[in-house]
Amino acid sequence: MAMQFDDDERAAVYRAIYERRDMRHFVRAPVDATVLSRLIAAAHHAPSVGFMQPWRVARITDPALRAALHDAVERERVRTADALGERHDEFMRLKVEGMLECGELLVMSLMDGRDQYVFGRRTMPEMDLASVACAIQNMWLAARAEGLGMGWVSLFDVDEVRALMRMPAGAKPVAILCLGHVEAFYPRPMLELEKWAERMPVHHCVFENYWPDEPESAKTPQEE
Repeated sequence: MAMQFDDDERAAVYRAIYERRDMRHFVRAPVDATVLSRLIAAAHHAPSVGFMQPWRVARITDPALRAALHDAVERERVRTADALGERHDEFMRLKVEGMLECGELLVMSLMDGRDQYVFGRRTMPEMDLASVACAIQNMWLAARAEGLGMGWVSLFDVDEVRALMRMPAGAKPVAILCLGHVEAFYPRPMLELEKWAERMPVHHCVFENYWPDEPESAKTPQEE
C-alpha cells in the first residue's frame, strides 16, 4: 500500500484547505521571486484532462496594463450591481478585488488551440476549464501555506481582457488573480462575514446513487 502522510503533514494539508480565503485586502509589499516561482510550479503540477495542461499564466508587471485591467473590472462591477436588482447597493458596498494593492497580479487563461485535444473532452469540452480551475486551486492552497493571500477576480468582460492582453484567437482569460501579503486572513469567507451568503451544510451537496426527488434548495428552513 502507498505510504500515507504522517499526522503533522496530513494536518497541514487540511489546514491549508480550511484556512484558504478569497482575499481582497492586501499589504503593499513585493512577493519574493522564489516564492512566486514555487506557486507557479504548484499550479503547473495540477491535474488536467488528457494531460493537456491548458493553463497559461501571465504576470502583469506593466503598471498601465494593471490599471487598464482594474478599470475593466470596475466597469463590470457596476454592470453586475445593476443586474442584481434589489441587492445593487448591498453589492456595491462589498470590496470585490485588491488589484491595485496586491504585490503580484496574474492573469490565468485557457490556451489557444484546445480543439485538437479530444481525450476526455469529446462529450465535455468544458473539462479544459475544469483543469485550469485545478491549477488555480493548487496555487491558492500553496499561497496559504506560504502565508500569502490570493483572490480570484472574475468580474470582467472576456473579450475586453482578451484584447488588453493581446491574446491569440482561441485563448480565453479565466481569472485575474491578486496575490500578496495580508495583515490577517479572514476568520471565515468574507462574503459570509458580510452576510452575502452562508456556507450550505455538506449534506445538501452529497447523496447516494440517484439524484433526490426534491432538491435540497427547494426545502424550507422548517424542513432542516
